[in-house]
Amino acid sequence: MISAQEVEKHASRESCWIIIHGKAYDVTEFLDDHPGGAKIILKYAGKDATEEYDPIHPPDTVTKYLPKEKHLGQVDPNSVKKVVKEVTIEEKARLQRMDNRPPLQELLNLHDFEAVARAVMPEKAWAYYSSAADDEITNRENHLAYHRIWFRPRVLVNVSKVDFSTTILGQKSSMPFYLTATALGKLGHPDGELNLTRAAAKHDIIQMVCAPAFYVRFSSWVDVHAPAPMGFQIPTLASCSFDEIVDAAQQGQVQFLQLYVNKDREITKKYVEHAERRGIKGLFITVDAPQLGRREKDMRMKFEDEGSEVQRNDSKAVVNRSQGAARAISSFIDPALCWDDIPWFRSITKMPIILKGVQCWEDTVKAIDAGCQGVVLSNHGGRQLEFSRSGIEVLVEVVDKLKELGRWPVPNFEIYIDGGVRRATDVLKAIALGATAVGIGRPFIYAFSAYGEQGVDHALGIMRDEFEMNMRLLGARTLKEVVPEMVDTRSIHAHNVAVPDDRLYNINYDALRLASLRGAEGGQQQQPARL
Repeated sequence: MISAQEVEKHASRESCWIIIHGKAYDVTEFLDDHPGGAKIILKYAGKDATEEYDPIHPPDTVTKYLPKEKHLGQVDPNSVKKVVKEVTIEEKARLQRMDNRPPLQELLNLHDFEAVARAVMPEKAWAYYSSAADDEITNRENHLAYHRIWFRPRVLVNVSKVDFSTTILGQKSSMPFYLTATALGKLGHPDGELNLTRAAAKHDIIQMVCAPAFYVRFSSWVDVHAPAPMGFQIPTLASCSFDEIVDAAQQGQVQFLQLYVNKDREITKKYVEHAERRGIKGLFITVDAPQLGRREKDMRMKFEDEGSEVQRNDSKAVVNRSQGAARAISSFIDPALCWDDIPWFRSITKMPIILKGVQCWEDTVKAIDAGCQGVVLSNHGGRQLEFSRSGIEVLVEVVDKLKELGRWPVPNFEIYIDGGVRRATDVLKAIALGATAVGIGRPFIYAFSAYGEQGVDHALGIMRDEFEMNMRLLGARTLKEVVPEMVDTRSIHAHNVAVPDDRLYNINYDALRLASLRGAEGGQQQQPARL
């Protein structure tokens, strides 16, 4: 057994030990390979790093992927100095707001979850989840675009029974949407993405799992050709490991996989093969992120402290952490991904292949011709290219062009959209315009950040009630009866059309801040929503 005093002797770049969950590890050779850079590890050199480690990494990351010879053993708990963490005034206020959360039954819509989450979440978690690209105009447009589409309902239809279930890639879903993949779920709640898995099972909703795809290869440690499918990668994009999320699913529960493609194709191949063996039913390849966008709200937060003065001028740090959480965990993404890679993906899996992040009709046609089974018309939740059009606007363009080309409907090909959805009416507009289903992300992150699994369960129940009501009001008994004639899209491409304000959305929007003097009034500290 190792003493904490012995661990403290190894607190430098030349010899760096850390303690995680009561065990010591030698991470010296890992410093320059760490996806988030060496600085954050060196901050905890010779110390217990568990509290910083847990919200970001799957629980088995260090035990599974650090070579066994780097596992130094149990640390004598009697030798560990009990560190009393100072609770700041801001943290005390946040915890008080947690105690003052309204009961779930008082939350009536998805906007309510966002309002509560903004008030009770830690600042760095809110900054990561809510941030978007540049001036966040695209992020806001994603939601506002739905306001330029109006309904043309039918009357005198027998709607005593309505059915809004559907199939997505041949898999049954009780409602025409899926839960989009999320990263760093434990920033908002200790159970992270597992909250989504459990609630999705209760409601027969499909969950998209984010590939713990920030995987780093250690050529000196691992043989990528070894038979063990997961023994060569370190997953840190999702807070829960891929297998942990899949293991939490109920028997028969359907999950899809969102993949960020690694520069090392052998790693990508083994990961995709492993996912297929685990029963994943669809492969959604992210195509709109050759690098992650500039998310200034997240960047101002810097995600973590600068570290000790000794490390401030560390010239060997691989990633500039001042760019925020998103960019700090994205250096593995392959900017060389192109259309020539699609046949290769088709050769390594039998899963349906969907391209996530298509933004024009031309690329939709190329996806059809390349043999893909679908596209997600998406601008990445407004987090990538600023002034990208909303998914709902691109959907209108795509379907109109496919009809003009005589290629609509497309056999064995489905179209999805995501971004900005807050109501069942948003989803029904997309269905009427030709989408098979819609992806919803942030609202359910806010739900579990504020209330855990019960929050997601309640949010899904709200959506179910909204679908039932609005199907009746539309005069549609099934989703097949939600047709293009039920919507007026004449204003969808006009970005200067005046529509009534969405007061709930605007109240929740956390405006970007400018640089300000330290300690100045209205400066660095975010003002949380009041409960």
